[in-house]
Amino acid sequence: MTIALEEIKVSVLPDGRMDTENSALYVGLKPKTMAMMRCSGEGPEFIKRGKVFYFKDALDRWIADGKKQSTARAA
Repeated sequence: MTIALEEIKVSVLPDGRMDTENSALYVGLKPKTMAMMRCSGEGPEFIKRGKVFYFKDALDRWIADGKKQSTARAA
């Protein structure tokens, strides 16, 4: 059996932050889905500093926990 893998490149800032578009690519969702999940509190932890950012570590935890809980912080 052969499995074809696609390489996806995302931009991560030096402090580990990613914008919504890169975060969506990283977790395999669409940016609009990420936005809807933010509004409902179902998505991964994020911060808002004029623009919404997700930390890579928070996305990894969210994936490992089964993509089911949000601990959103708006600053």
